[in-house]
Amino acid sequence: MRQKILNLVITMKKYLLIVPILMCFSLTIYGQQKMIDSTKIIQLSGVVVSEIDLNAIPYVTVYNKTKRHGVISDYFGFFSLVSFPGDTLYFSNQGYNTSSYIVPDTLKENRYSIIHMLQRDAQQIQEVTVYPWPSREEFARYFVEMKPYEDAMRRAQRELSGESLAFVAARLDADASLAAGNAYNQRNTRLYTNGQLPVNNLFNPYSWGKLISDWKEGKLSRQ
Repeated sequence: MRQKILNLVITMKKYLLIVPILMCFSLTIYGQQKMIDSTKIIQLSGVVVSEIDLNAIPYVTVYNKTKRHGVISDYFGFFSLVSFPGDTLYFSNQGYNTSSYIVPDTLKENRYSIIHMLQRDAQQIQEVTVYPWPSREEFARYFVEMKPYEDAMRRAQRELSGESLAFVAARLDADASLAAGNAYNQRNTRLYTNGQLPVNNLFNPYSWGKLISDWKEGKLSRQ
């Protein structure tokens, strides 16, 4: 009987030595599994839209706080960045409240797409009245010294007269679109009069009639 008890004690000691070894082995495997999951690379892509009208928000800053890197969305609100399970992303843009998003740790694929909505940051500001003059006295002085409106009309008519426009046009460089249009019109004229004499408006009765009508109405008189 004593021998049986001694054998049982020896057997229990063996199991007590094996159990810690098995526990350490299990913890090592679990830690390795967790390390593999935490290093799983995920290509996270998505679109940032407004919460009110679901319109795309351009140039949103998407910052990965966990890995300390980020990107900026394009004009259509699209973004794409490399992330890891459990990473915390922050979305910020002028006029919107900053929001966060945590990458799920249950993803099985290495690509994931989201639609992230931002809420407008409504701030009430004080009313501001804009005046063209700094004070009432400045306005009164300007009003008294202001020239009549007819002077401005005469100046505008003088600046837009045929002589002024011709003077300015003579000093402007040739415009590419205008030169192309002139070449196109000349080509069409040559094609239209191909095989015959060119059109001479000097014998055009319609042009003469318009000239006489403008002369009678005083449109040809100089200002």
